[in-house]
Amino acid sequence: MGATLAATLVCSTGVMAQASTPLKFQLDWRFEGPAALFLASSAKGYYKAAGLDVTIDAGTGSSGTVTRVASGAYDMGFADVAALMEFHANNPDAPNKPVAVMMVYNNTPAAVLALKSSKISKPADLAGKKLGAPSFDAGRKAFPIFAKANNLGTVQWTTMDPPLRETMLVRGDVDAITGFSFTSLLNLEARGVKTEDIVVLPFASHGVKLYGNAIIASPKLIKENPQAVKAFLTAFTKGAKEVMVNPDEAITYVKARDGIINVDLEKRRLRMAIDAVVASPDARAEGFGAVNPGRLSLMASQVSDAFATKTRVNVGAIWTDALLPSAADRNILPAPRK
Repeated sequence: MGATLAATLVCSTGVMAQASTPLKFQLDWRFEGPAALFLASSAKGYYKAAGLDVTIDAGTGSSGTVTRVASGAYDMGFADVAALMEFHANNPDAPNKPVAVMMVYNNTPAAVLALKSSKISKPADLAGKKLGAPSFDAGRKAFPIFAKANNLGTVQWTTMDPPLRETMLVRGDVDAITGFSFTSLLNLEARGVKTEDIVVLPFASHGVKLYGNAIIASPKLIKENPQAVKAFLTAFTKGAKEVMVNPDEAITYVKARDGIINVDLEKRRLRMAIDAVVASPDARAEGFGAVNPGRLSLMASQVSDAFATKTRVNVGAIWTDALLPSAADRNILPAPRK
């Protein structure tokens, strides 16, 4: 009787329900404004409509995300390409090295930040100064590239935990810090510093054209279920387009995952991230999601040198564009803000 009823229901709808493909995805950091780019497609059902059951978790830094995808704990993630390159070059025999499949932050968000009272206004002013950052900070690790591009002399480094970075700058314990521009700037404001009293020197504006964060995937997943990766990227792109059209509304998706966020602050963080690294001039020139092969090769060489990796970065092993949506489908960047 039950089997007959089930068959009747299937025939009446004309469709047999299909199980969704489960995908575990880890962000690079906490549920902050930029996470809306990924959460939108979940909230609006785009992943589900693509046949995916996507779980999105917060991260603890790009290096951790790369490691967890490599271990198989996560299928996909969002991580700094420099961290991905470092993992590949330092673990040449690892069996499951993640691969970048879509560029999201076309430029690194890394920047040097200082207070105007320090008299630092340009890269040359950093020579001989005391800089602070966590040891794993992307800007600190890539600072040799920034220093070479700007003919800097030596600097002194002070190491601290991430929550103390901006506090130590405000107290005068260090002359400048490295960090993501749209994170450290807002953190300084939260500590009572006026925006006009902060100097921001983005790497991308001072001769360092490193790529930032990309969507990465397990090579096992790419080999065994490339359609799932394609489906994820297509669904993500659809949601990201809507986020960039209306970033303020998109913060509701972040609020749903972390109820204690400062909504106004995260709206600003998301808009800053979109303008600085997602819809940047370089992204418009290369196309959202894609890379320039020559630029990526140069970055691989720079990371090999600056990070003193065990082996040279094999650029052919860290990136593939074979699973990207079409160029037309990736034409999602909004008009530049006036």
